[in-house]
Amino acid sequence: MSAESGRFQASEARAFGALGVRGYPMFLGTFLLTMMADNVEHVISYWVAFQKFHSPALGGFAVVAHWVPYLLFSVAVGGLNDRIDSRRLIQIGAVMFMGVSLGWGYFFVTDSLQMWHAMVLLTLHGLAGVFWSTSSAVLLYDIVGAAQLSSAVRLNATVRYLGTLVGPGMGSLIMLTLGPTRGIFLNAAFYLPIFLWLAWAPYGRHFKKDVAAPKRSVRGVGDIIATAREVRGLPTIVAMMVLAGAASFFVGNSYQAQMPGFAHDVGHGDPGVAYTSLLGADAAGALLGGILLESRGSWMATRTQNALKLSLCWGAALLGFAVTRSYWLALPLLFLAGFFELSFSSMAQTLVQLEAPEASRGRVLGLFSMASSGLRTFSGITVGLAGSMTSIHTSLALSALAFLLTIASVLARSTLASRAALKSP
Repeated sequence: MSAESGRFQASEARAFGALGVRGYPMFLGTFLLTMMADNVEHVISYWVAFQKFHSPALGGFAVVAHWVPYLLFSVAVGGLNDRIDSRRLIQIGAVMFMGVSLGWGYFFVTDSLQMWHAMVLLTLHGLAGVFWSTSSAVLLYDIVGAAQLSSAVRLNATVRYLGTLVGPGMGSLIMLTLGPTRGIFLNAAFYLPIFLWLAWAPYGRHFKKDVAAPKRSVRGVGDIIATAREVRGLPTIVAMMVLAGAASFFVGNSYQAQMPGFAHDVGHGDPGVAYTSLLGADAAGALLGGILLESRGSWMATRTQNALKLSLCWGAALLGFAVTRSYWLALPLLFLAGFFELSFSSMAQTLVQLEAPEASRGRVLGLFSMASSGLRTFSGITVGLAGSMTSIHTSLALSALAFLLTIASVLARSTLASRAALKSP
């Protein structure tokens, strides 16, 4: 048995094992509700803002405002988790989410929404996401421990996709039945369960009085550099950071924003049906991937090389989707892309969680969040802007190819290092 397989054996557990951990089902349920509310707010606020301003620039700003806070503040929020109770930081995120929904509601009621109001609310929403998601990753480890971590991360990733899938439909239903104003006020209430549960939930390092982490101050860019230096000697974390960063930088979820164009090019009958089907295939692949990986238990071990190989499959599926003009081939390729994306991304987060030093777990997970989410800011350039100069097919193909070459080199170095470690006495 290799050193790595022995180190991570504890993370491989029975199917859906995390659901048997006290407290995790409630964590997962409130996570799903928050994820759904996040998407419901997008549906309602984007629709009203578009009707009022008809501004493509505001739509572009919404994407930037969503991801840039992860790029700028993930490590800082991670550092706060090393000093402050993670439950309280998640509650701060929930309060910010609620405040943004109530803010939209106020401007809808008074019919006083201006462009700068929308930009402020969109930015605050992005900041709330950093507090919630980064701190949730820290608290997750404290709830389930190493033994059920793989199961918990996979279930969280599956629920995230489920929230993304259900949220827009729920938002449309709420808007049709209640209207945007009453609907956005109702949406604010969806954040209450996670806030109320965490008020008394008996979890986290600070609840257990396990607060041996040094009281380092949060220093912005200095924290990013210091944390990067700290993990430099941990090859597993370095490989997963590069993997997450490359996936976000080169591709991210930018191809989903370009899906109307892809649907038109590979359209089979009604382009609207093609568009919905292509988006649904990607989400369905991810959902099935999460369920299959969980139901099969330790079907694939949580190891660095497995995560890298799965990501190569994801890149290959996207490369195939980029070059095909066949609707019937595009559907299974996107299904596979969704399956492999959930598989490698959940495995990467598990590996980082397991390897992160206890004293700086928050900062390390913040750095991972910056790589996996913050760098998505630039995928709009690699796929979107480049696509406007060439074609979206060419830009996605080149981005997927760049990702494949980057990860292939990381996998080659990891393989050589593993062989050298086996040969050493």
